Amino acid sequence: MTGTDSQDVLLVHGGTPLEGEIRVRGAKNLVPKAMVAALLGSGPSRLRNVPDIRDVRVVRGLLQLHGVTVRPGDEPGELVLDPTHVESANVSDIDAHAGSSRIPILFCGPLLHRLGHAFIPGLGGCDIGGRPIDFHFDVLRQFGATIEKRADGQYLEAPQRLRGCKIRLPYPSVGSTEQVLLTAVLAEGVTELSNAAVEPEIEDLICVLQKMGAIISMDTDRTIRITGVDRLDGYTHRALPDRLEAASWASAALATEGDIYVRGAQQRSMMTFLNTYRKVGGAFEIDDEGIRFWHPGGSLNAIHLETDVHPGFQTDWQQPLVVALTQASGLSIVHETVYESRLGFTSALNQMGAHIQLYRECLGGSDCRFGQRNFLHSAVVSGPTRLQGADLVIPDLRGGFSYLIAALAAQGTSRVHGIDLINRGYENFMEKLIELGAKVELPGGALV
Repeated sequence: MTGTDSQDVLLVHGGTPLEGEIRVRGAKNLVPKAMVAALLGSGPSRLRNVPDIRDVRVVRGLLQLHGVTVRPGDEPGELVLDPTHVESANVSDIDAHAGSSRIPILFCGPLLHRLGHAFIPGLGGCDIGGRPIDFHFDVLRQFGATIEKRADGQYLEAPQRLRGCKIRLPYPSVGSTEQVLLTAVLAEGVTELSNAAVEPEIEDLICVLQKMGAIISMDTDRTIRITGVDRLDGYTHRALPDRLEAASWASAALATEGDIYVRGAQQRSMMTFLNTYRKVGGAFEIDDEGIRFWHPGGSLNAIHLETDVHPGFQTDWQQPLVVALTQASGLSIVHETVYESRLGFTSALNQMGAHIQLYRECLGGSDCRFGQRNFLHSAVVSGPTRLQGADLVIPDLRGGFSYLIAALAAQGTSRVHGIDLINRGYENFMEKLIELGAKVELPGGALV
């Protein structure tokens, strides 16, 4: 994203602590997938706590292209999805969504069950490392689908009912786990998925499918067993809150020496983050409605941090927290083990005055799958350093929000290009910045 559109640029006048209250709604990593799951039902579904983000709008458009009626429900943030009249969509219409999201790949299983065929265009998403889609297609072949590669995408068919199978993931990928769940629930027989992802959003998707009539069990060894059923009904479900967005605002409070109450944040899904936040020197207070995060004064502490799949420290928490670590005293070590290119965003922080050195070795922790593959996946952050405003071009969703945090913590004014990318996963983020007292404006002096 180049940020040539003036409406895609934000001027950030830094140096002001963020203070106040914001609300997080349903998780970006659950809501679009729960919307796809509605395709499997024989009647309408109601999904509550839905955020107004671009990924939701993309899935809504794709569902409507396939004949699903999507309308607002009785309460704010509620969608009613009726798949009674599912139909084939025009290839060119589907292709219009290509590049805007990776969600279309998850339509495969439900469409094969409902229509016997599916078309998947090229896929987009954040450029933070390899997310091979070949494994999705390999899984679908194991269920009995045939796949034909065409110039404009992949055409899939199910000559007969899909069949359950045994699958072992080489890595506990969230997307691959979702693909298996959405395909296995209506497949004939039992599917056994080992080395599965077990993130809270995966558990919430399993709750959605169980409400629809699915039979799914989770073992403590990352094995999920799905017994296929002949029919699923609609569901009524309130999506779990977005723990990744909540942690982003927590890191913003720390980096700007602010105080933010995140209404909707929940302790249970954030326990690993909260432990790390406390080690760095951040303060938090939990009540029934949310979590208050603040900088208690004094110096922040350098730490060793290693990202991992749940229940480890989530990779999406890493980038915003690294900005806060530039203000900690001493050397912090960050070892990224989930996405090999996720530390690339630090070059812009260095331009702002940070001291961050990247390494190809696995620093400070256990060896990971990137250790012998020449990726710059470890970082040493030396602090504290005074950040200065700069021209920034957003590289990806979490990196983009991290640049916003850095600009807010810096002295002077920053021009942040490509802010529309943040709309993929942060609902009304500019309005929330204003509510927290951030000094931001569009070029030409227009207030956001």
